[in-house]
Amino acid sequence: MMSRKNLLLALSAALVYLFLYLPLVIVVVFSFNDSRLNAEWVGFTWKWYGKLLENQEMLTAAMNSLIIASVSAGIATILGTLAGIAMHQYRLRLLQILVLAPIAMPEILMGVSLLVLFIMVNMTLGLISIMLAHITFCIGFVALAVQARISSLDPALIEAARDLGATPWQCFREITLPLLMPGILAGALMAFTLSIDDFVITFFTAGVGSSTLPLQIYSMVKIAVTPEVNAVSTLLMLVTLVVITVASRLSPAIFRGE
Repeated sequence: MMSRKNLLLALSAALVYLFLYLPLVIVVVFSFNDSRLNAEWVGFTWKWYGKLLENQEMLTAAMNSLIIASVSAGIATILGTLAGIAMHQYRLRLLQILVLAPIAMPEILMGVSLLVLFIMVNMTLGLISIMLAHITFCIGFVALAVQARISSLDPALIEAARDLGATPWQCFREITLPLLMPGILAGALMAFTLSIDDFVITFFTAGVGSSTLPLQIYSMVKIAVTPEVNAVSTLLMLVTLVVITVASRLSPAIFRGE
């Protein structure tokens, strides 16, 4: 029988999770509400998802988000993989600070600093500036995933390959890289998720005509939270959950804090 202490802990945990996830559940449920008002439930419908396909601004914003997230995640994965290997091999504190600082830095501070930098170099704000900003903060997450993965590898595998006459490049290509692939893929998926969901940094580095899905949702929410907003939020939530689930399965050490 559960003790009073354990019962209180279980109830406290349940209340915390209820507080965190109940608003998300409400958003999902009311995305199927057959009423433009979220005040009460009227009936079940799919029409708000159909309206999303007819909303050209929303489709353009979604395409921009996918392009930005794909390019940013791809470049950040390459640079983050190299950074993760370097952090493991050299263990320089300065290198770790430079790579991981964007993760710890408040997003509003990073957004403002990047905006100032782009203005100083006379760069036109648009998709390119957003990509550069997203690459900057995604590199650290990829580096962490790769560093955690490479720390779990057996150094004897590399030493055995070198003893058998393999060159450093052959060791990296045939042994190290395949073993690092789960961490690299996990880092890439994390970078993609963070990029497609980002609002604060994107808000500061986006220009005219370069709206992304989070920015478009924000502009719609300022008017009213309609079922159409709930529908696009539900789809974005679903994509995020799928990517995070895949990433956690590929590199569980990251999510265990190892």
